[in-house]
Amino acid sequence: MEKLKQLWGVIVIGFVLSIWGVKGHEFDEFFSNKSKVTFLESIYGASAASVPPNALMVGLTLVQGAAAKGAVCLDGTLPGYHLHPGSGEGANSWLIELEGGGWCNNMKTCVYRKGTHRGSSTLFEKEIPFTGILSNKAEENPDFFNWNRVKIRYCDGASFAGDSEDKATGLQFRGQRIWLAGIQELMSKGMHNPDQALLSGCSAGGLASILHCDEFQSFFPESTKVKCLSDAGLFIDAVDVSGGHTLRDFFGGVVSLHGVKKNLPSTCTDHLDPTSCFFPQNLIANIETPMFILNAAYDSWQIHESLASPAADPQGTWHDCKSNHERCSTSQIQFLQDFRNDMLNAVKGFATSRQNGLFLNSCFAHCQSERQDTWFADDSPVIDNKVS
Repeated sequence: MEKLKQLWGVIVIGFVLSIWGVKGHEFDEFFSNKSKVTFLESIYGASAASVPPNALMVGLTLVQGAAAKGAVCLDGTLPGYHLHPGSGEGANSWLIELEGGGWCNNMKTCVYRKGTHRGSSTLFEKEIPFTGILSNKAEENPDFFNWNRVKIRYCDGASFAGDSEDKATGLQFRGQRIWLAGIQELMSKGMHNPDQALLSGCSAGGLASILHCDEFQSFFPESTKVKCLSDAGLFIDAVDVSGGHTLRDFFGGVVSLHGVKKNLPSTCTDHLDPTSCFFPQNLIANIETPMFILNAAYDSWQIHESLASPAADPQGTWHDCKSNHERCSTSQIQFLQDFRNDMLNAVKGFATSRQNGLFLNSCFAHCQSERQDTWFADDSPVIDNKVS
């Protein structure tokens, strides 16, 4: 377990991560109305979590020059982002959060997705709450509250990694171009020579932060301290309860349909197939930029959609266990324990580098950095006198 507690300098591990060693103190989706927004049912807990009444609401900006670069959402609309400027000591530091929200792996699911806020900017919320790692309050987000904090919206369906199209349906698979257009836009807003830059993301955005981590570092001068954070992005190439490979089959469709192969790291594709190189376990050991991985060892999304999906469990044998882990049988608990061990084995090589850090907690959770109750709360655990 000591290897799982490797930290970067002064690091507050757990739900609050101070990954810079300096003082400073999605699947969660948002639906907005004219006043406040509420989270959809949380995968982290049993009940839905509401946005704090005093949450900062940040408006949407569309990237006006993106269409000329072919950087468009699934339906051809402009991509967008939400930016809250930094201040004081954090005025020249930037936190870029890549939004998560699943993937589409075939024409049917992508056509459906383009009619949602995950595929069209016409359906983006005009403003969203900045909580957790995006909060502007020192008491809620002591390390990043005064940084320039950005959420880049997710509307491509392949973790910002595809570059293809389907002329028959008009679908645009332009995640890689959206990523680049977003970064170029932020460079024009003052991000070109920062003191510090952190690329983060949750779920599909957490996978994207892994895929783009080294590329992100390449945008900055050597004087900039660049690091990456992946929250709930450690998707494991696991065997499901039927003995199949639900997530591998799904990712195979994503990689093929979206034309992801050409944007995957050559350090992986030179010896593994493209689908394998969409799984973080085959990427993280070769990432040169310092990275922190935050993940639940019993990732609730992976339990529901990869290990015991309806297709893998048509008889519903896992229904009660998925609804309440206290109702799991002995064999089901062992299956979940084996999955946890697979995750621990997947990070062994990554954990040997002292520039990296990770915290894998034993929660049934998915995404913890953007929610205030799991990022920094009054009852957060304490490890070595550090709030976690």
